[in-house]
Amino acid sequence: MKLLVIGSGGREHALAWKLAQSERVETVFVAPGNAGTAIEPKLKNVALTAYADLIDFCKKENIAFTVVGPEAPLAAGVVNDFREQGLKIFGPTQYSAQLESSKDYAKAFMSKYGIPTAQYQTFENAKAAHDYVNQKGAPIVIKADGLAAGKGVIVALTSDEAHAAIDDMLLGNKMGNAGARVVIEDFLQGEEASFIVMADGENVLPMATSQDHKRLLDNDQGSNTGGMGAYSPAPVVTQAVYERVMNEIILPTIKGMQSEGHPFSGFLYAGLMIDKNGAPYTIEFNCRFGDPETQPIMSRLNTDLVGLVEAAIDGKLNEVSAQWNPQTAVGVVLATENYPETPKKGDVISGLDEADQIGKVFHAGTSVNAQNQIITNGGRVLCVVGLGDGVAAAKAKAYAALEKISFDGMQYRKDIADKAVNR
Repeated sequence: MKLLVIGSGGREHALAWKLAQSERVETVFVAPGNAGTAIEPKLKNVALTAYADLIDFCKKENIAFTVVGPEAPLAAGVVNDFREQGLKIFGPTQYSAQLESSKDYAKAFMSKYGIPTAQYQTFENAKAAHDYVNQKGAPIVIKADGLAAGKGVIVALTSDEAHAAIDDMLLGNKMGNAGARVVIEDFLQGEEASFIVMADGENVLPMATSQDHKRLLDNDQGSNTGGMGAYSPAPVVTQAVYERVMNEIILPTIKGMQSEGHPFSGFLYAGLMIDKNGAPYTIEFNCRFGDPETQPIMSRLNTDLVGLVEAAIDGKLNEVSAQWNPQTAVGVVLATENYPETPKKGDVISGLDEADQIGKVFHAGTSVNAQNQIITNGGRVLCVVGLGDGVAAAKAKAYAALEKISFDGMQYRKDIADKAVNR
């Protein structure tokens, strides 16, 4: 069979790589893909992005099913377009994708269905937003309502930071349309974790737990990014926490979307804050696999992903299960100079083959220049994954692999997975 993965990042490289491991798969096309998906066995890039072109391609190539990687096509309704043409595709509809594409929608949904989350209010008027911050004090969290590629959340530790974020979004148009409305919510304390499931509208199949590192610099300092590394499993998600997340967050969300008349099919990602008592709160929903969580999670999946996606598309997730490698996977993101503000592009990357001998290198912001060299082409360039018996061993392998890689201005965190090591 032939499959299609939509997207060009590290998440898409990892999903396509895992799908291609199935003996039933002849080719996984990646649209548009990156320099890594161009050279991976059984993967082939397709220079298409328009949905009409992708639909024509799927019909012409007799694609068995499509998996959507990033959030933007989901928010734009790509799943609706494909289904209208009778094509199999895994991902939520445009309505259901509002759980990610509108922070205000997500918060109102959680409030309606009693899903634990921070208290909040939504504002379009800057003065009203400033008044609210003055009333609540800091720390406080300011979020752009719409999609902002992981950069629309400001955790303001002081009132001045909160007021500056409001001005940037509502008056300075820093986030464009995404920041035309802001959600202001209480600051939650605890440890973050990522809880991702596959859903078929009614049934869910949990993926392995993971933890993401959002801040740019070591010790969770610096600006928020799309994610600087991740590891799986996440020790903070104990069996007791796992059961609470399923019963208090995941299942009520799936039942709630059914009640809304829009059953949720696709990857559902709950970004969690787990407090000192083990109580989980929802920081955010994503309607797709996380990046960089996908890379370590897919590195641990022993089950054929093709069969899982087929079961999800057919509404039969209750008939399948996922087996996981008991080893830990740690993924470290290598980013360009000036990421996340103004990432530098076009620098030649060396040492990729040597790194791949030690760990697994997933490409994200990469392309090929006229001299056939792999170059940087985005803020987050690569994610290097190491597998090992325990967190410390997996971390050591990931960092040993990434030390083989170099490009101008390369930056990365040196403390990925340390929270788990310290546990």
